[in-house]
Amino acid sequence: MADTSIIRPAATSREAASPSSETRPAVTLDAWSRLDWSEGLQIDLLEPFEKIQARTRNSTYELTILDGRNGDVLVRGGQFFPTVTRVRLNGCTAGGSCLKWRGVYCGFRIEFQIGSEVVVTTRVQSIARIQQTGAIH
Repeated sequence: MADTSIIRPAATSREAASPSSETRPAVTLDAWSRLDWSEGLQIDLLEPFEKIQARTRNSTYELTILDGRNGDVLVRGGQFFPTVTRVRLNGCTAGGSCLKWRGVYCGFRIEFQIGSEVVVTTRVQSIARIQQTGAIH
């Protein structure tokens, strides 16, 4: 059995008027540096084997942390990861050159790396940190 806590972005007045619109993060360096980064997780602060689920506009990704400091995770989801695959999670991006290192945040795209290949998701809509409960007998 698992307990799940979900992180979702706060709705802006524009989003309330248009529920289908995506969260659009600020893309200037000045605005990027002022973000409070409260709507997500830093995988480098999570313990090995902790699990999170990131839901994007197009897919749901299940992540198992192997070594958060190095970005090593197991991922399953989306068209590129139909089976569990070991990847490096570089962080999240607004789609430009800024990267929130080892972060997964609502409104941003997750950047995965496999060797020299980079896969970038659509924007994250919600993140669920899944806590495993109960002992195995």
